[in-house]
Amino acid sequence: MSSWLVVGLGNPGPAFASHRHNVGYRVADELARRFSVRFRTLRGCRAEVADGRLGPPGGEAPRLLLAKSRTFMNETGWAVTRLLSYYKLEPAQMIVAHDELDIEPGQLRVKFGGGDNGHNGLRSIRKSLGSGDFFRVRIGVGRPPGRQDPADYLLSNIPAAAREAMEVEINRAADAVESLVLIGLDKTQSAFNS
Repeated sequence: MSSWLVVGLGNPGPAFASHRHNVGYRVADELARRFSVRFRTLRGCRAEVADGRLGPPGGEAPRLLLAKSRTFMNETGWAVTRLLSYYKLEPAQMIVAHDELDIEPGQLRVKFGGGDNGHNGLRSIRKSLGSGDFFRVRIGVGRPPGRQDPADYLLSNIPAAAREAMEVEINRAADAVESLVLIGLDKTQSAFNS
């Protein structure tokens, strides 16, 4: 049975829950809902974790350890390195779901490795691990309009008119995570990269 750590990036607390920067958390929440599992705090890791199986109980169903860091985004690497160590997993057994400014809303990209593209959560993870060799499910939030600061844009609520479309993308991102685990990167990229 294979095990995967699925990390949804976001900032903890209700004040951040509806922000563009928290769509990764929402992907982890959606997967937990699908698997009918609840998050619990894991001592010493500063993270919430839910333990799910992708497929029927028992047998060879892959184990997905869903995680949301209880640190702020720019300290996510601290929690991720402890989670990988606790579960005895390698970075290549990790999928990170996160918002992406350079992808338009309504689009996803799945990839392995790469830089952080200015994303504080990815930068923190890469710095803590000393590597970017993990899978990413990148959820498009687009660039801010006009001269709005990207940080202000990411740390603002998804507008009411765009919420339904974002729910669709969060569900697609959860599908992409499942697809990565079940059929691998190439087929998942063919199916989801728009």
